[in-house]
Amino acid sequence: MFRRGLFYAYLSIYLRHFLGLSVTETTLFATLPMIANVLCQTFLWGPISDRFQLRRTLIVWGEFLAAFGTALVWVAHRFPDSPGGAGYAVIFGLTLVEIFWSMSNVGWSALISDLYPLKERNAVQGKLASLGGLGRMIGIWIGGVLYDGMGLRYDGWGFHEGWLFFVASTVMLLSILPLRWVPEGGVGKRFSHADPVERDPDPSDAVVFFIFIAAMVFINFGRNSIMVIQTQYLVMETAFGVSSRELSHIVNMQSAAIIVTGFSAGWLGRRIGDRHALITGTLLAIVSLVLLSATMDLKLIYLSNFLKGVSDVIIMASAYAVASSLIAAKTRGRFFGIFNATFFLSWGLAGTLIVGPAADLLMIRGIPEVLSYRISFVLAAGVTFLGLVLMIFLISSKRFTPKASRSMVRAASP
Repeated sequence: MFRRGLFYAYLSIYLRHFLGLSVTETTLFATLPMIANVLCQTFLWGPISDRFQLRRTLIVWGEFLAAFGTALVWVAHRFPDSPGGAGYAVIFGLTLVEIFWSMSNVGWSALISDLYPLKERNAVQGKLASLGGLGRMIGIWIGGVLYDGMGLRYDGWGFHEGWLFFVASTVMLLSILPLRWVPEGGVGKRFSHADPVERDPDPSDAVVFFIFIAAMVFINFGRNSIMVIQTQYLVMETAFGVSSRELSHIVNMQSAAIIVTGFSAGWLGRRIGDRHALITGTLLAIVSLVLLSATMDLKLIYLSNFLKGVSDVIIMASAYAVASSLIAAKTRGRFFGIFNATFFLSWGLAGTLIVGPAADLLMIRGIPEVLSYRISFVLAAGVTFLGLVLMIFLISSKRFTPKASRSMVRAASP
């Protein structure tokens, strides 16, 4: 989360305003790496995790290889003579890094379900989100300080000279150390607090699962499609013209909300149920996007980012809990790879396919740059709303919970 906060907050600005890529081109630094990440989770590391029941091992090697790869990306991007070539070196370099980092992603997703029973997974995800929010906050703060060399250098200095790449690599290596005290995980291996009964896959659950995945695609693609371009919008002189340091404060309102909300996510799930918590989080995401598009008051931009952080935690924790109830224990690696795809692809592909081209097309047609961005935010809210409608339809369906419940009962019967 430290690396994501640092890279997603400032690398977009570096590619757009320092290296001169278009809005759509800047989204590729998230899109292509996330495609590589998802493909490897689903078709490589997920099957390997299920075949050998490896969890911690994949996390350790994934973080280790990605750390060194991140540093090498900086070296590679200094070779091209043109700014555009340097930008694409970063994009393709990070794509290769994600092949290895995806080992970590699929490993921790399966490990949580290995170690904790269903009723605790929402709360565990919320607490991890709070800790991740702290890491994200530190990453964004360091990014704001180093992006222009504490105000003593030029904008983009931190990436151009490599400091932000090296800091990210160092933190990723340090993140491996606590894993020494984490069990390997895996079905049938010795660990505590696992579900006493693991059910076999039910065909009806598979249908519900993929409808659920379709709803999550719309929800995540809508709310996260602005991830890359929002910072570009905020630093524009014709919009808010914020400095890199003030930008870090704005974006960290989201981090603060993540930290605060994470510790209450489990309570909310128990109070209203994971499915209704998911609906609540999606509604907050839509409000955040509408507010971002409708206001030119910087105070309301802070509020929008705070609501975004609250919705992020609620959606992540409740969606994981719902997904884990539909995934059989022996196929966690592969199916969590599919579930993770809705999140990972949304951070880049949604921007490349939805808001990036929309903003570029509007500007080509003569619409002012600021208004083009704001219309794109409205479009993102609309896509999220479609996911909300599909999720409400699924939740109201009699097939959603009862089928899964009956399959668990059948598995538990003598």
